[in-house]
Amino acid sequence: METKQAGENFAIPVLGFGTWMMGGDLKRNPDNDDEADVRALRRAIGKGVTHIDTAELYAGGFVEKIVGKAIKNFERSQLFIASKAWSANLKYDDVIKSAINSLKRLDTEYLDLYYIHEFNREIPLRETLEAMDTLVRYGLIRNIGVSNFNVEQLRAAQACTKHRIVANQVHYNLVYRKPEANGMLEYCRQHGVVLVAWRPLQEVLAAAPEIVLLERMSEKYDKTLAQIALNWLVSQAPVAAISTMRTAAHLRDNLEAVDWKMDERDIERLRRELPQALREKENRAFIVSEKLSRLLELPLLR
Repeated sequence: METKQAGENFAIPVLGFGTWMMGGDLKRNPDNDDEADVRALRRAIGKGVTHIDTAELYAGGFVEKIVGKAIKNFERSQLFIASKAWSANLKYDDVIKSAINSLKRLDTEYLDLYYIHEFNREIPLRETLEAMDTLVRYGLIRNIGVSNFNVEQLRAAQACTKHRIVANQVHYNLVYRKPEANGMLEYCRQHGVVLVAWRPLQEVLAAAPEIVLLERMSEKYDKTLAQIALNWLVSQAPVAAISTMRTAAHLRDNLEAVDWKMDERDIERLRRELPQALREKENRAFIVSEKLSRLLELPLLR
């Protein structure tokens, strides 16, 4: 699978398996089919999805155990495992403990990427990044990332660490464009940071139907609307994405979304024209709703 680079020594697979909501949400769900999740992860790895994204927050850490079970019989050097320290655990000792506990649950000796899950104004960044540097020095993590940071916070974090911050994981997709509006996408492009997009499809699938521009792109590339949306992300130089792939069909759809590259002109056309197309769709829906409301006011229809 294609990788995205951040400097000479870091490469992250362009598509990752996101594990949020496996095993539960913030707490473990005892009714969850854990074995089905293990099978889904193994199926994805077998098809080449070697980038697995998790966090100590997910299901109270239980998802990391699911991932650990799933990766057990695969060659560790061929996998890319990422996890996150929750924002309440960013004091020096807490970061070290969180990383060690994640490694135990994952049953692995190191993490390829370890994120600060969210910025915490109550804990000095320098203290957190000092702990991250220690983890790198002892080989417990190989790379440092942040998640849900804005440009100011990312810049401040970069000034606090001896090691390169290689990734910022943020909410970004064809419909949700905040990383463009707030300058994060361009900052990552200019400073060699990979922007890892979470929730790459959710809003898109709800908004996409009846958008002529998307339908034309779907016809041009002979791909589904979801595949167009996912490829639009990963075709951009600094962008990778994580997506849940718990079914064989979802896995197949995602893999078929990343084995080709969208033309640069189409990337920019979607960036430029889709917001207006979405506004027009919303306006049409509002007009229809208004007409129906007026019809219902007629005596004949009461």
